[in-house]
Amino acid sequence: MVQDFWSRFVLAQRFRARENGRDAAVSGSTGSTESAVSLDKAGDKHACGCAHAHADADRGHTHADAAADDHDHGHRHDHDDHGHGHACSHDHDHAHSHDHEHGQACSHDHAAGHDHSHDHAGHDHSAHEAASCCSGAAALQSTRSGVQASAPVGAQRARYRIDNMDCPTEERLIRKRLDPMQGVVRLDFDLLARELTVYHRLSDAKPFEAALRALDMAPRPLDDAAPASASAEPSAHGPGLALRQKLLLAASGIAAAGAEVLAWRTGHETGVPVLVCTVVSLLCAGVPTLRKGWVALKNFTINIYFLMSLAVAGAVVIGKWPEAAMVVFLFALAEEIEALSLERARQAIRSLTALAPETAEVWMAACAASAQPTRQLIPQSTPQSTPQPAQQIAQQTAQQPGEWRTRAVAEVAVGERVRVRTGERVPVDARVVAGRAALDQAPITGESLPVDKAEGDALYAGSIVVDGVVEAIVSAAARDSTLARIAAAVQEAQAQRAPTQRFVDQFARYYTPAVVALAVLIAVAGPLAFGGAWSAWLYKSLVLLVIACPCALVVSTPVTVVSGLAAAARNGMLVKGGVWLERGRLLKAVALDKTGTLTRGAPVLTDTLALAALPADEALRLAASLDDASTHPVARAIVAGWRERGAQTASASLEAHAPLATLAPIDNFAVLNGLGVTGRIDGEVWHLGNHRLVESLGLCSADLEARLAQLEAAGKTAIVLCSPREPVALFAVADAVRPESVPAVRALKELGVTPVMLTGDNSITAKAIAAQLGIDDARGNLLPQDKQDAVAALSAQHGMAAMVGDGVNDAPALARADIGFAMGAAGTATALETADVAIMDDDPRKIAAFIGLSRKVAAVLTQNIALALGIKAVFLVLALAGEATLWMAVFADVGASLLVVANGLRVRRHFAGRG
Repeated sequence: MVQDFWSRFVLAQRFRARENGRDAAVSGSTGSTESAVSLDKAGDKHACGCAHAHADADRGHTHADAAADDHDHGHRHDHDDHGHGHACSHDHDHAHSHDHEHGQACSHDHAAGHDHSHDHAGHDHSAHEAASCCSGAAALQSTRSGVQASAPVGAQRARYRIDNMDCPTEERLIRKRLDPMQGVVRLDFDLLARELTVYHRLSDAKPFEAALRALDMAPRPLDDAAPASASAEPSAHGPGLALRQKLLLAASGIAAAGAEVLAWRTGHETGVPVLVCTVVSLLCAGVPTLRKGWVALKNFTINIYFLMSLAVAGAVVIGKWPEAAMVVFLFALAEEIEALSLERARQAIRSLTALAPETAEVWMAACAASAQPTRQLIPQSTPQSTPQPAQQIAQQTAQQPGEWRTRAVAEVAVGERVRVRTGERVPVDARVVAGRAALDQAPITGESLPVDKAEGDALYAGSIVVDGVVEAIVSAAARDSTLARIAAAVQEAQAQRAPTQRFVDQFARYYTPAVVALAVLIAVAGPLAFGGAWSAWLYKSLVLLVIACPCALVVSTPVTVVSGLAAAARNGMLVKGGVWLERGRLLKAVALDKTGTLTRGAPVLTDTLALAALPADEALRLAASLDDASTHPVARAIVAGWRERGAQTASASLEAHAPLATLAPIDNFAVLNGLGVTGRIDGEVWHLGNHRLVESLGLCSADLEARLAQLEAAGKTAIVLCSPREPVALFAVADAVRPESVPAVRALKELGVTPVMLTGDNSITAKAIAAQLGIDDARGNLLPQDKQDAVAALSAQHGMAAMVGDGVNDAPALARADIGFAMGAAGTATALETADVAIMDDDPRKIAAFIGLSRKVAAVLTQNIALALGIKAVFLVLALAGEATLWMAVFADVGASLLVVANGLRVRRHFAGRG
C-alpha cells in the first residue's frame, strides 16, 4: 500500500512540476504524464479505499495472525489515512462504527481480542485485490529512476572538476566546444562546485578532457562512482592563496603602482621606466588573463577574460600604459578575493560531509582479526530470508572473543559492532545494542538539546556523544548514511538553477553582447557624430567593455541560494532545490496533518478518575491487568500509563505501593464483541470497556453520562472499569499534542500564514485538538482523496499552499501541494527522496522557520540584483560622460561581485543565536 502511495506521489509530483514549468524541481521521463493519469485511473479506487486505513494500525498496532481478538473498548481512534498494507482483512469494531470490507484472503484478528471493525459508510474494499498493491510496487520500480536527473539511456558518464570555471560565460565557452563533438549526449554544469558532467556514447572520454585542456580549463577527472558531494573538495592549497600567487600579486602591484607614480612625476605615460613597470605587472599577474582571453577569442566567445584582455590591449595602443598595468593588477587581485569568497560558499556544503569522523572503533572477533575487514555480517534480504535483528547479531558478536580496533569509516560494513565514547562523533548510522548516552543530533535534526539513547535507538552519523558510551550495530555503510544522503541531496539541490538564477542567466545572455555592441558603436560613431579625438572615444569604449561582464549579477543568485540551502540543512531542514527555497516566501496557507505532525501519533493515558471507594492507582492496575496482553494502541496506553505511574509512586514510597508493582493474574478472561473484555481477578469479576458495555451491564447513570460526554467533547477516548455492582473507575486516552505545536501555530500566524488542520479523525476530536493549538480551521473525517481536494482548495483560495505530513501516508496531499513538507525524515529514506522539503525531526516549528528563511533569501536576492545592476548603471553613465577610468571600471565590476557574494553569505547565519 505504501509503495502504491509512493509511486502515485512520485508520478503526481513529476506531472505537477512539468505542468507548472518547474523543470528544476523534479525531472521526469517522457510520457510520465500518461503514466500518472493511467495509474491514477487504475488505482483511484484503491487509493481512496485501501489507503485510508487507520492510524492505530500504522502507529504500533501489531496484528497477530493466530489468535482471535474481539476486544473492543469502543475507542475513538484516529483515522489518518495510513495504509494497512496487510494481506488479511481486519475485524475492527469501534464505537463510531466504521466498516471496511477488505475482501482479502484470510481473516485477521488481534492477539488479545480487540474486534475493531471499521465502518466507513459507503466504502467497500472488496474490489481491492492483492494484485493492486503489487502493481503499485512494480510501478514504483519503473518510475523511481525517473524522479532524479538520470543519465540518458545507453549513455556513459564522465565527471570533471574544472578549477578555472567560475562564470556562466565559461560555461557557454565549454558548451560551444563540446556540444558539437561526436558522441556527446548531454552536458550538466555545477558552477559553484566547478563540476562538469558529460553524458556520451564513446568508449573513451579522453577527447573531452583534451578539448577542455585546449580551452585552458584545467580539467581533473573525478571518480564516477563517488557521490556528487565528494567532488566539492577544497583547493590544493587550502582556503588561502599559495605563496607563489602572493609573491606574483605583490610584484604586480608594486610594478603597477610604480608605473602610476613614474607617469605622474615625469608627465609621460609612455616612457621607458613606465614601460618596464607595465611589462613586469603584465608578466606577473596578467598572463593567465591574457591567455584565457586568447582562448575566448579563438572560440568566438565573449567573457570577462576576453573583455579585460581587449581593454588592456586597447589601453596599451592608446598610450595608457600605467592604467593597463593597474587594470591587470586590480583584476587579478579581485579574482583571487572573489575566488576565496566563493570558496566560503562551497565550504558551507562541504562542511556537511565533514561532520562524520574518518575512523571508527570496531569490534574485531579474534577469528576474524586477520580476515577481510569489510565482510558483510548481515545477509542480504531475499524473498526466502530476512536480515537478522540487531540484538541477535549483538549477542553473536559479544560471545566471540576479540578486541576493539580503529578502522577507516569507509571499511566498516553493515552489521559490524562499533563503540562511541563521550566527546566522539558517531561514525556511521547504527542501532544501539548496549549502553546509554546523551547525543547532540543538531548536525542531523537541528535539535538544540541532547537526546537520550538506549538499547534499540537509532544513531545518526555525525551526531556527538555528549555523555556516556554506547555500542551499536551498523545499519548503513558510510556512503549510505543519513548524513551522506543529506549532503548528496543538498549538493544536487544547489546544482539546480533556481527561478531567479534562470532569469539572471537569461538576462546576462543579452546584456553582455548589448554593452559590447554599444562600446563598438561609441568607438566608431562617437568621433564621427560628436567630434573629438579617436583615442578619447576609444578609451570610453574600453571602460564600457570592462563593465560589460555580468559576473557580479550571475554570481549573486547561486551564492545566496547555496547559503540558504546550507543554513537549512544545518538546522534540520533538507530543501530539495532552490525552486522550493524561493517559493516558500509565497506561502499563504499551510495544511497540517494532525496525527504524527501536531500530535505525537500515539495515544497516552491522560485521565484516571476514581468513581467509587477503590483507589485510582489500584483501579488502574486492574485495568492494566485486563489489557496487558493486547497490542491495541489504547490498551497499550493504559498499560504504559500504569507502568509510568507505578515508577513515579515507587520512587516516593516503595513499600507503600509494593502491591501495585505487578499485574494481577486473570482467570476466565473473555472478549465481549463490540463492548470490551471481562475477567476474574482475586475471585471477583471485572469488566473493562466502552459506554455501551456499561449500559449493557445496567450500571450507567446520569453522572457517568455527563463525565463521558465531557471527555469525548475534549477529543478523548473513554474506558470504564466496572465491578459487578458499580462503575469504579473512568480512564481517558488521547493522542497527546506535541509541546512544539502551539508555538509552531503561533509562529505561522505571525508570518501571516493561515494554519489548517486536516485529519481522518472525527470532527469532535479534530475541533478539540484545534482549540488547544489555536487553529480556527480544522477538518475531520477526511480520506486521502479528501485531503488532496482540501489542499487544492486552499491553493486556489490563497494562491500558494503547503502540506505537512509524514512523507508516505499523506502522499496524495503532499503531491498536490505547492510545497510538500515531510516530517521526521531522518529515519525515512522515502521522505528524503520524495519530499520538496524534508524536516529531519518532528518539530513543526521548522515550517515557520523555513518560510522565514525563504523570505530572507528572497530579500537578499533582490538586494544583490539591485546592487549589481545599480553599480553597472552608475558606471555606464560615468563612462559615457568621460568621468570613469579603466581602473575605476575594474573596481566597479569586481567590487560589485565581492559585495553580492559577501551579502549572499550572510544567509548562512540566518539561524545564528536562535533556539
